[in-house]
Parts: sequence; C-alpha cells; structure tokens
Amino acid sequence: MGDHHQPIRALAADVMLAVENGQSLSQCLPPALNDLPPNDRPVLQALCYGTCRWFHRLDGELQTRLKKPLRKPDRIVHHLMLVALFQLRFSQHASYAILNESVEACRALDKPHLTGLVNGVLRAAEREGAPEPEDDAARYSHPAWMVEKLRHNWPEDWRNILEGNNAQAPMTLRVNALRFSRDAYLNLLQEAGIDATPTRLAPHGIQLARPVPVDRLPWFDDGAVSVQDEAAQLCTTILDLAPRQRVLDACAAPGGKTCAILEACGELAEVVAIDESADRLPRVQENLDRLDLQAILKQADAAAVDQWWDGQAFDRILLDVPCSASGVIRRHPDIKLLRRESDIVPLAAIQLGLLNAMWSILKPGGRLVYATCSVFPQENHRIIQRFRKQQDSAILVEPEVQWGRDMGAGRQLLPDPNSHDGFFYAVLEKPES
Repeated sequence: MGDHHQPIRALAADVMLAVENGQSLSQCLPPALNDLPPNDRPVLQALCYGTCRWFHRLDGELQTRLKKPLRKPDRIVHHLMLVALFQLRFSQHASYAILNESVEACRALDKPHLTGLVNGVLRAAEREGAPEPEDDAARYSHPAWMVEKLRHNWPEDWRNILEGNNAQAPMTLRVNALRFSRDAYLNLLQEAGIDATPTRLAPHGIQLARPVPVDRLPWFDDGAVSVQDEAAQLCTTILDLAPRQRVLDACAAPGGKTCAILEACGELAEVVAIDESADRLPRVQENLDRLDLQAILKQADAAAVDQWWDGQAFDRILLDVPCSASGVIRRHPDIKLLRRESDIVPLAAIQLGLLNAMWSILKPGGRLVYATCSVFPQENHRIIQRFRKQQDSAILVEPEVQWGRDMGAGRQLLPDPNSHDGFFYAVLEKPES
C-alpha cells in the first residue's frame, strides 16, 4: 500500500479491511493518511469514519445485492463497494464519479476481474435507491448483539441511544481555569469568529457550533483550552479536590482528566498518573507540557499495586476503567466493528479487579470516583454493587448534581446528540477508621 498513486477509495477499502480484522481506526488510519497529500486527508478520514458509522446498514444492503459473498482474498473489494455505497447514500458526491472512481480503485487494488461486478452492483444501487432495512441491525446501523443488549438494558431509551450514536459528536472544549474564566474565553472565540456556547453541565466547558482545527483556537498552543467531551469533564466536579491532596489518575492516557484535575485545583500536593500503554503515555506528557502542568507519570498496570506504588496512600483516586466504550460510539464508530459481546464479561472482571486494587491504596476518609464511557449496566452500577458486597465498609456517596440518572449505585449519562457522550460515574468513600 506504500505507493502514492493509490486512489483514495482503494486506501479507504484497505483501512476498512484492517478494521474488520481488529485494528482500530486510530491504529490503521494514520499510516494511510500519511500516504496522501494534506488536502486529500480529510476526504479519506470522512470516508473511513462514515463507512464505519453506517457499516451495518450498508453491509445489509450490499449482502442483498451480491448473489454470493466474495472469496476471502477478494474481501477488500467488498469494502470498496461499502465505501462507494456510503457515498451514494450519505454524500453529495456525483454518482457517476463514485462509479467511475470505484471501478478505477478496483483495478488499482489488483482485482481487474471484479470491475464488472463493482460496476454492476453500484449501478443497480444507484438506480434502485436505498432498500428498506431488513432488521434493526441494518435500520440503526449497529451489530445485532448491541441492539439487543441496549433494548434489554434501556427499554425506554434504546432507540434514542442508537440514533444518538449515529449523529456527529459536537466539538467541546475545557477552558483552563488557571488561565481564563469561561466568559473571557468565550469572548476570545467571538473575536476569532468562532460560534460557541457554554456547556450546561460542565462548569468550564464550551461547545462549538461547528468543529474547527485546534490551531484556529485562540492561545491553544499556550494551554488556554483542551478538547474534551462534556461528560468526561464532570470528573472534577465530584472528586472534591482541595489543596495539599495527593491524587491518583489510575488509567490516565491520553491525559485529559489528569490535566482537568490539575486545572481544577492549583495547590494539590501531587498528581500521579499511570497508564499501562507505553505508546499512549507520551500523549499525557504532551498535554501536560502544552498546559504547563506537572504530574508524575508511570507506565504500569494500575491493578499490580506492588509494582509501582510507593506506599503513600492517596486522598483522591480517579479510576476511569477500560470499558466497552459503548458510550462514545459517535466519536469512535469503529467500535461497532471491533467490539464483541464476549468482551463484556472479561472487561467487568478487569473493572472489579481495578476497583479492589485502588481501594487498597485509598486513604481512610479518602474518595474514589469510578468512571466509564459505557452505557452497559454490567460495567457500571452492577460493578459498584458487586464491589460493595465485597467491601461492605465502602460508603456510596450520592453527589449533589443535576445530571445523569440515579442508578441506585452511581449516575448514568446517556449520549445526548446535542451535548455529551454516554458516561457513568460513582463516588465511593472510605470510612475514617
């Protein structure tokens, strides 16, 4: 794929094949983008994100249009047709160009014997228009197991969750409170001609009417603001931070919440940020550097306390656990292809293990905030319930907030097309003695 003459659609098909084989867009898209001149990169990105977002609907249509599935070595042509179908159904691109360029991309992928098939399928698709979706997986464009699970977990809300997952997420900023008030930064945005409003729930949040490149944001390089979803920003409002506390961010990469903690209280004794991923830790340092903030970074598995902990207990712990990411699908549509139903039980075991490990290093009188970007109760309030059966001294704190739904053991935010992602928070305190 290294050659620079690959048509964009061929590159998109290549990326989609990689996603189907288990790579995330954040892993396989950057190398493909680097193969393109800068002005073509947004086009490839939009094709890959859009095809993932509508994959289950487009795939449903394509399967009905193919007499028989393609052989495994030709699977990339299946993805080439999905990319073309995405454009036919969801873009303003001229259909004759989509057809011609897809046939050309088929040749570029070394599949000249399939150009007739590609041409025939896409001509029929263009002529006949989009069919009625055959089932809910195609209708809502999610894997069938996820539709079923959401229907079961959220009988009143599952359709809204699925539809919200297919909407474009807004771009939300967190103003660095050490540098600017939210109002002052809103004025700077207005002067820069960027349309924005304050977030409803997060005290330092600003939502942009339309996404912009970060280099257009006033003082971005000097640490005035960060890009962070509104729900993720809420962690600082329930951590109850105060000067001289020792704070742990247990699964820190890429560092948005670590930085939010440091901005929320200027005189913390120290913030320790750990993450298992050697690849992702430099991102945390980059964010700290840009914002001119200090934290102690460690690469470690948070649960393996004896391997990294210095024996000093923490006043506050933020535990944002690895999860299904079912609450952030609108930002990461590849989750629809990557996540399996069989992932959930092992994830829940990791979540409970982390919670127990963090509890052991929390100071008496200290507070732990458990967070996920999931909408599955199995990873959320049921984990807290399971934990409290094991640690009956743990005090469940009901934070005095207006947001989310009270689940009896924590608060659930469902994705809101006009503002925040799906998120869960629970607050636990350790008794003084």
